[in-house]
Amino acid sequence: MNIPLADRLRPQSLDDIVGQKHLLSSDRPLRKIIESGEIPNLIFYGPSGVGKTTLATYIANKTNRTLKKLNGTTASTSDIKEIVSQLNTFSGINGILLYLDEIQYFNKKQQQTLLEYIENGSITLIASTTENPYFYVYNAILSRSTVFEFKSISPDEVKKAVFRAVKYLENEKAIKIDFSDECAAKIAGGCGGDVRKAINAVELSVIASEEKNGKKTVKIETVEQLVQKSALRYDKDGDEHYDIVSAYQKSMRGSDANAALHYLARLLEAGDLPSACRRLMVCACEDVGLAYPQIIPIVKASVDIAQAVGLPEARIPLADAVIMVCNAPKSNSAYMAINSAMQDVKSGNTGPVPRQLQNMHYDGEDNQNKGQFYLYPHDYNNHYVCQQYLPDLIKDKKYYEYGDNKNEQVFKAYWDKIKNL
Repeated sequence: MNIPLADRLRPQSLDDIVGQKHLLSSDRPLRKIIESGEIPNLIFYGPSGVGKTTLATYIANKTNRTLKKLNGTTASTSDIKEIVSQLNTFSGINGILLYLDEIQYFNKKQQQTLLEYIENGSITLIASTTENPYFYVYNAILSRSTVFEFKSISPDEVKKAVFRAVKYLENEKAIKIDFSDECAAKIAGGCGGDVRKAINAVELSVIASEEKNGKKTVKIETVEQLVQKSALRYDKDGDEHYDIVSAYQKSMRGSDANAALHYLARLLEAGDLPSACRRLMVCACEDVGLAYPQIIPIVKASVDIAQAVGLPEARIPLADAVIMVCNAPKSNSAYMAINSAMQDVKSGNTGPVPRQLQNMHYDGEDNQNKGQFYLYPHDYNNHYVCQQYLPDLIKDKKYYEYGDNKNEQVFKAYWDKIKNL
């Protein structure tokens, strides 16, 4: 069986683990817990390839408890029962340490099956997940566990793992490997912070290089072919997706064209044209809005063009629109106004439509004030007449406040003048 290099090269000490200094520096609580040997229930949360499984395996190897491993994508309730059945046997005499990878794929019933044994301490759980555990892990398990968040690893840290992998292969294959800093930088920058991917790329680069006189020279051309595309962290159903689209819209709202284009590029590189288009249109309406309402049809036209031509050319009209949204004046007055109106409707703060606005219909004999009494604005000067439009219950309610931008202030000045005549 061919075991990947990333699995053969498991760190032998905490100092061998690259990155995660916020968790594993000498003064950090998690490191002190691990070194104490008294391991509580732990949940490791973060993107793939950043050391969650590596650290869990290291902890398991340092404990006297029997190690059992399950993966949430394949394990069943019967697998859990099989582990539980060993608790009263010789192999489980000191308790069992269960490493559960991808716990987010365990359903509620499966997680509940573990609960009793986690609670009484006969099973110590170390779980890992790429999704936010506060959304995907059963609350009862969360309350009995400590969550530690793992961060993406910088290219400089990944390079350390790359050279460590090269040294390991030299010893394993008993050959000299010439691996330049340029090659290491290419792998470190192209793996998207995923150490596992970087290490496996090192192994492939070495395998693909010719050996001469007991030496292999890895060329940059070989590495470039194996690392053709940056390994963007992106999952259309995961946290990374929502982080990127959130940053994309917030950058446009914040009028930072450089940042907005960066996140647009990440969306397009991941092939997520729908999200790029949808958030762009939302931002035009929500964040530019009435400060420059002409931008709404302009952005819609850009989106239509992008969807018509498809990727990669779609990047051009979308970039035009994103830059325009960033540079446009901003107003969320309409957004705030409709939110306020929706809140009244949802809370039942409404009331009957005023009689003068109702569709014309027959007045009953019991109506002492027959007639609709609607005033037609076009019959009056400046096409305006004062009359009540809101229901009686909220007749003085004010949802819309003019923004402080030039466009809305022009509207305000006009209507202030007309309504005061």
